[in-house]
Amino acid sequence: MSQSYNRGLIEDFGRWKEFSAGMWAWIFHKFTGWMLIGYLFTHIAVLSTAIGAAAGDPAAIQQETDVYTTTIQGLESLFIIRVLEVGLLAVAVFHILNGLRLLMVDLGVGLSAQDKSFYASLVLTGIITIASVPTFMDGVTI
Repeated sequence: MSQSYNRGLIEDFGRWKEFSAGMWAWIFHKFTGWMLIGYLFTHIAVLSTAIGAAAGDPAAIQQETDVYTTTIQGLESLFIIRVLEVGLLAVAVFHILNGLRLLMVDLGVGLSAQDKSFYASLVLTGIITIASVPTFMDGVTI
């Protein structure tokens, strides 16, 4: 029979320093997955409030006076929305790259280089995100 670990009244939060790269990869992958799910529901909620008018009058859509178009244009003109879009890109890119890394590990490729591949996915995420900032911020007024 195994012995149980007595954690006391308060969990030792200093243990995060002992986490390996694999544990951080797992934590980040779960976090980014939940962030993407949250974004999906927020995206559906925002667009569903405006989509009713877009299905109605084709003339209003061409004149860009419908609720959907004005909602999207209004959101795209906000600086904070552009910053959040850059964050969304970073979350999605990391989640994709880490998912590919996990697929390779599950297939037995690169088992000995899991730490290096995790760090590579972080660096690649940073490079892609930083390189895309000018594109996302183009045309926004602060």
